[in-house]
Amino acid sequence: MADLGNAEGREDSGNLVLLGEARRARLNLPVTFNRRELDQILRIYGQMVAAAEWRDYAIDHLQERAVFSVFRRASEVPLFQIVKTPKLARKQGAYSVVAGTGAILKRGNELGRVLTVFDKKLRLVGT
Repeated sequence: MADLGNAEGREDSGNLVLLGEARRARLNLPVTFNRRELDQILRIYGQMVAAAEWRDYAIDHLQERAVFSVFRRASEVPLFQIVKTPKLARKQGAYSVVAGTGAILKRGNELGRVLTVFDKKLRLVGT
């Protein structure tokens, strides 16, 4: 059988291109939280507001990441930030929870698992 120059049957013939990432790169769109992600985040936010822990939030959609910041008061620095960075999905995980000090409390590829950091009562440790 003659080889007609096509790549059928060869394992290295295809490249996987995620359409969402390709479209975002082409159109230079910011990273956003989708409806499911916001539902999970706002569920935790509602629980913490009901417990009088959090009072305000802000959402930032940047070129390389989306950030959901929570505040005790609007005039303060964020207590926590829930960050979505799609470029880190294959390395460290696309989602992370960052404390106000900059320490990464938890990271991973599943938002639900990353948000379990709020299941335990987080408190400042006195020395």
